[in-house]
Amino acid sequence: MAAVMAVEGSDPTGGGAVLSHRSAAALWGLLSPSGGPVDVTLRGRSGRRKRQGIRIHRPVSLDPAEMTVRRGVPVTSPARTLADLRSAIPARDLRGAIRQADFLGLATGPDIAVDRTRSELERRFLWLCSRFHLPKPAVNMKIGAMTVDFCWVEQKLVVETDGYQSHRGREAFEGDRARDLRLRGLGYEVMHLSHRQVFDEPHEVLAVLKPALTRPRGAR
Repeated sequence: MAAVMAVEGSDPTGGGAVLSHRSAAALWGLLSPSGGPVDVTLRGRSGRRKRQGIRIHRPVSLDPAEMTVRRGVPVTSPARTLADLRSAIPARDLRGAIRQADFLGLATGPDIAVDRTRSELERRFLWLCSRFHLPKPAVNMKIGAMTVDFCWVEQKLVVETDGYQSHRGREAFEGDRARDLRLRGLGYEVMHLSHRQVFDEPHEVLAVLKPALTRPRGAR
């Protein structure tokens, strides 16, 4: 708040200063605080260009609808914050911020694509689907009380990507078998793919997955 007020007070036009970029993302809970300069966007074109510990941004346009208040601090909206981050952080960090915004239920706008993946393994599998031109699956979809990693509803096919850390141990093993049984009772075929298969054996994965997605519906 102090950074915003400092920049606001330095602008004789009263252009309106808001927290933005990485600092706004931290305030919204999309990224961890960086510990670097505080990012502040100023609508006016005049005023001081530099302030110690503050990184001032002067965009060509900042619509009033893209400004709001969170915890008493003027800040860019989640959608504008994510748009600003596109040129400010690595693509991997941006994807994480987008997923976090989706998890928190924040409005991200029509220009922000949310893949809904929850891990690098899931992101890799989704990339493989795109790489091999497979139909895009629903990601982390609810089927009854269960959430499955990937689902092709029309083909009644579920793919679970099993990372070792979250699927090791007897309890996890038994839980997976019970889920599979319930899903098969609902008419779904279930495939399990390991981290090694997804990352190191993509063509073997394709050889099994593609026939399952192209055969006539209901055929087994």
